[in-house]
Amino acid sequence: MKIVVIGGTGLIGSKLVARLGEQGHEAVAASPNTGVDTLTGEGLADVLAGADVVIDVSNSPSFEAAEVLEFFETSTRNLLAAEKAAGVGHHVALSVVGTARLPQSGYFRAKIAQEKLIEDSSIPYSIVHATQFFEFTRGIADAATDAATDGGTVRVAPVSYQPVAGDDVARVVGEVAVGSPVNGRVEVAGPERFRMDRFFLDALAAWEDPREVVADPHARYFGAELAEGSLVPEGDDAILGEIRYEDWPGRATAATGK
Repeated sequence: MKIVVIGGTGLIGSKLVARLGEQGHEAVAASPNTGVDTLTGEGLADVLAGADVVIDVSNSPSFEAAEVLEFFETSTRNLLAAEKAAGVGHHVALSVVGTARLPQSGYFRAKIAQEKLIEDSSIPYSIVHATQFFEFTRGIADAATDAATDGGTVRVAPVSYQPVAGDDVARVVGEVAVGSPVNGRVEVAGPERFRMDRFFLDALAAWEDPREVVADPHARYFGAELAEGSLVPEGDDAILGEIRYEDWPGRATAATGK
């Protein structure tokens, strides 16, 4: 099976390409680094020739509201049009758990727009909603840091939080991609649920990071105020990862951002 991975040189994409290749599929990494640009359409027709499945795990280089919306709308339109011309039978997209619940965020509004374009397309599809990646722990803490305070204070909401390892996300996305289109959504989350402020308190303590972690019900998460269930799966049928945060190999290097 030929599977083209848009964003195939990134965090999740590179894991997908390797995993699918080991399973005997023709997994092709497509990104600007390989001459494929979904914003301009460059290289799409060639890379999609003969493709059975396309997996889109690309992400916007900017989280500014107008720019991220432009990225997801333009790239998704171009990609879907090229897939239709190539006769692709399954479009798989990686999105975020809670997307529809956080429209105050420009990033999540852009993901909502992306998902609507996929749903309205004639191409059979599967959308995988994942919770926050372990690999983004440092970045989320930095984004939540109030730089105006002496030494920095990390303000996060005291809500449920269920992060997942990138390897588990790649595994689930790969399994969905080689299966039949669900024409709907699949959720994947980590095996453990935490209170968000407690998770970051423990994470920073393990890094010996001096920043104070404060539980703030009004703390913004990429522009959105969180409710109790904003970041965790809605139902009981989410696929759970196998890797716990305390066992994740990257935990030890998260303090240096490696």
